[in-house]
Amino acid sequence: MWQENDFTLEVVSVRLVRDFPILSETEIRTPEDAVRLVGQELCDMDREVVCVINLRADRTPINCHFASVGALDYSVAHPRELLKTGILSNAAGMIICHNHPSGNLLPSGDDVKLTDRMQQICGLVGIGLLDHVIVGGDNSRFFSFKEKGLVKNPQREYQTDYRRLEWDSPAEVAERGGRR
Repeated sequence: MWQENDFTLEVVSVRLVRDFPILSETEIRTPEDAVRLVGQELCDMDREVVCVINLRADRTPINCHFASVGALDYSVAHPRELLKTGILSNAAGMIICHNHPSGNLLPSGDDVKLTDRMQQICGLVGIGLLDHVIVGGDNSRFFSFKEKGLVKNPQREYQTDYRRLEWDSPAEVAERGGRR
């Protein structure tokens, strides 16, 4: 027999918590601006660290979120963790920054894959991915995906007629390994 107390559902809330400030009201227009803001802190780390600078529409920083602290030569950064503070902060744009403790600034395959995924996902949620910057060594050099033409934020057009929507079958999705 079913009783009223047989089913409970936990109620949760997500909150944005402020930590120590490291940002200023200076607009971030170039990769150098982003590096000036967080580069030295990232270069002081002995492990890979991924952070996100969330920006207003005028490119002034709202906040910085250290989303992942990894190992010496890799860090696991999932798009949902990178987007969380941007959504909660009502960000118009974001810049991903991370360090390579080795000083080798060339992006790994995982760095490229993450940038591609984030560019696609950011386009869907309306928070522009403005750049992904890699710093390392003494913070005198960096690698900017934007400067290399790898971050473009293309304008997507979406279908307005439901009869023209194309849905993939589960077999097609599985065949591609879950990718569209």
